[in-house]
Amino acid sequence: MPEYIEQVIDRSRFDFRISYSERVEHAYMLSKAAVKDGYDIVIAVGGDGTVNEVAKGVMDTGVVMGVVPFGSGNGLARSLHIPMSPVKALVLINNLKTDRIDAAKFNNDYFFNMSGMGFDAHISQQFASNKTRGFSGYIKTTFRELSKYKPSVYKINIDDQLIERKAFMLSVANSSQFGNDAHIAPRADVKDGLLDLVIVKPFPWYVFPSLALRMFTNTADKSSYVEIYRGKNIHIERPADGAIHLDGEPKWMNGEIRIQVLPLSLQMIVA
Repeated sequence: MPEYIEQVIDRSRFDFRISYSERVEHAYMLSKAAVKDGYDIVIAVGGDGTVNEVAKGVMDTGVVMGVVPFGSGNGLARSLHIPMSPVKALVLINNLKTDRIDAAKFNNDYFFNMSGMGFDAHISQQFASNKTRGFSGYIKTTFRELSKYKPSVYKINIDDQLIERKAFMLSVANSSQFGNDAHIAPRADVKDGLLDLVIVKPFPWYVFPSLALRMFTNTADKSSYVEIYRGKNIHIERPADGAIHLDGEPKWMNGEIRIQVLPLSLQMIVA
């Protein structure tokens, strides 16, 4: 990757420094340091987890953020139509076309593409320790855990609309997809000032392939096992503490979750 950066980035327009993250949350620290040091643009080279860390450091600062996709799913980059080719993504930086997108607060943390609890959070937790990375590793983990996972009951308040559901998983979507063009919230838009709450109800195991196919054909909202609500503020109560994920990165949180959209709080380089 450094050789691509050296070859493609226009030195007549930009002076730049390359830094390497070495551990969890290090990219966040590097991003904050770059803002403090007066850099105008900070680029995340990585997947949605790296994008999340860098974005937390630059949001609401006036500093522009870019993405060179280099992860397993690259959900936010795909939603912004950023090319998966590193060279083509770097060319976008030279073009410097920008737009503002929404972010979201999840208790005291943040996400920019997708968050969730239930089965997808459980898979994120399992996948984090999986030696087989990439899409194939994610699929293997999913099928291994599918028959073991037990749905939970959630009490939900979305913009004062009260809902109680037994759910296989809950996803809160800023963009439409997890990554790899698997769309769980077809109408979600990173600039509309709303979050899409996707409730996947318990289903017989034999339905799973058709649900997966719906994600890859952008028709998840047509399934009878899927409900989608849209709003700005979401309060969720679940039976116990447990796994959640923020942009695919697993975390452990208590049973009460408060989520709110932060409209147009991140300035991004886009296609």
